Amino acid sequence: MFVNNRWLILAIVTSTLFLIIIDMTVLYTALPRLTQALGATASEKLWIVNAYPLVVAGLLPGAGMLSDRIGHKNLFMSGLPVFALASLCAAFSASAEMLIASRVFLAIGAAMMMPATLAIVRHVFTNERERALAIGIWSAVASGAAALGPVIGGVLLEYFWWGSVFLINVPIVLAVFPFAQALIPRGEGNKQRPCDFAGSALVMAGLVGVIYALKELSQINSSWLVIMGSAAAGVLFLGLFVRRQKRAVQPMIDFSLFRNRAFACGVGVAITSMIALIGIELVLSQRLQLVLGLTPFMAAMFILPIPVASALASPLAGMLIPRVGVRKMMLGGFAISALGIVIHALVYDGSAVMQLISLFILGFGLGGAVTAASTSIMLNAPEDKAGMVAAIEDVSWEMGGVLGVTLLGGLMTAVYSRSLTLPHGLVSGETAYDSLDEALTIAGNLSPEHASLLTSLARTAFDQAFLAVLISAAVLVIASVVVLKIVLRKSVGTRRAS
Repeated sequence: MFVNNRWLILAIVTSTLFLIIIDMTVLYTALPRLTQALGATASEKLWIVNAYPLVVAGLLPGAGMLSDRIGHKNLFMSGLPVFALASLCAAFSASAEMLIASRVFLAIGAAMMMPATLAIVRHVFTNERERALAIGIWSAVASGAAALGPVIGGVLLEYFWWGSVFLINVPIVLAVFPFAQALIPRGEGNKQRPCDFAGSALVMAGLVGVIYALKELSQINSSWLVIMGSAAAGVLFLGLFVRRQKRAVQPMIDFSLFRNRAFACGVGVAITSMIALIGIELVLSQRLQLVLGLTPFMAAMFILPIPVASALASPLAGMLIPRVGVRKMMLGGFAISALGIVIHALVYDGSAVMQLISLFILGFGLGGAVTAASTSIMLNAPEDKAGMVAAIEDVSWEMGGVLGVTLLGGLMTAVYSRSLTLPHGLVSGETAYDSLDEALTIAGNLSPEHASLLTSLARTAFDQAFLAVLISAAVLVIASVVVLKIVLRKSVGTRRAS
């Protein structure tokens, strides 16, 4: 029966994928209002954003193994109510700490569902051409959701309170649940597949350590002892995780898969794409609201060209890949993305029309690159490792999101703090140097003359930080093009990848 309903099943799993991915970016337009409502510090803001993708990334390898063991449908159906309940907790959080904890809970539900989505798609689509198209649609939804998150967040904030960005998950999950239960085929799973909870703990601890160290680097008065200690602990735990996986008979992540250059490059492109997309969306949504004074809704409309272009490019790329090959599609997508970022860096303080065009070019390029990456990953791995491979791809997405927030968001904070020079005696303490949000809050308690001066200086410093992020993102994508050309100098076309 599932063969006849395969496109409906695709709609079911991609709708949940949409929710999972969108929760990575939906907060960007809500951050200024959320920060004010909960009194969140700059550090708490980082963890509010990063708690979700970080925990998802840490749990996904183990979830992939569990999916293979108990069956993809069983894990998927178990994750749906967890995700809905966690969304309710997040929506009604009374403090920043409670919201961070709710985001961790939400990540557990997402990690249960996410590897199963792609594994189910791979299982129900047996025809190779249909499967390539289905993976292309899956990729379009994933990349489109990441780009569309700030837009949806802005629209919801126009009419509701900040908790609505989480509450919207609940009715969608309730609508999907009965259809998923009835239509998705129940696989038996592999009872011999082990579950490595210790490995999950190691990778989680490693990621937290490294991310915390990177976060501290952006702070103006950070302790080098803390940075080095966190980084060393993170690297140690990640090293122990890799060692454990190499020794395991049935590892969570089979590192031998990365010997296939097409597979490895697909993972690299997925991570790089998300770093660029997430990092740019994070800083752009804040600039539009805090520097230009746009409402969350108007900021969302300004960002809209990115998801629109990505949604157009992804299925188009899926259709073109059989003709042009995965290699050319990844290279072409990145080249177009770099062009979009460079144009935006040149016109970010000028013509609004040119800014919108540049964002469209950026989204179009990333949509094509991400689809090619997904195709390269899924079609260069054995069928019996579908859950593992799906988890690896999902980890790539989440890690790209974490790194985008941490690296480019951290760069923004670092450049802002070091670019801001305030006259002696204008403000007490160094809180204004932490973030533009903090500076604007302080300005609200100053005399009109001093408030105007602080606001002007802080916004100028933020613009310098914004430009630094754009330049860095452009350099990253251009460097990736060069690396891809070298690594894939022997053509990796569709016929080999598919």
